[in-house]
Amino acid sequence: MTLRIACLPLTFALLFAVAPGALSAAEPVTGRWLTAEKDAVILVAPCGKTLCGTIEKFLVAPPQGNDQRDINNPDPAKRKRRLLGTPILSSFTADGDLWRGQIYDPKSGKSYRSVIRRKGPNVLEVKGCIGPFCQTQVWRKVT
Repeated sequence: MTLRIACLPLTFALLFAVAPGALSAAEPVTGRWLTAEKDAVILVAPCGKTLCGTIEKFLVAPPQGNDQRDINNPDPAKRKRRLLGTPILSSFTADGDLWRGQIYDPKSGKSYRSVIRRKGPNVLEVKGCIGPFCQTQVWRKVT
């Protein structure tokens, strides 16, 4: 009985030390997501110590079909790579209740600062930002 009472303060201390972090932790964003334009499925998965999202499947074929190359990439060495499998989300790490990283737009060849977060079990909010200006899209979970 004495041991239980002696351990009680330690139990409460651990509970309160862990609980605030758990409440503000970013919800998992891994899985398959349908883009806002409904033209592709993006697979979000671990890439080393961060998360990335690659084009897993085209639902609307690009001009050159599934063999479409990354022709708008500013890096000439990457212009011959296939878009299918190309990472468009990169270096995402948890930051409070959201994830921060970079998003690549293969249509323009530009990369932007990005923030993503879950907005329910089947909704992913995706923001691409230049300075203080952001554009938001809603992606849906593929089931």
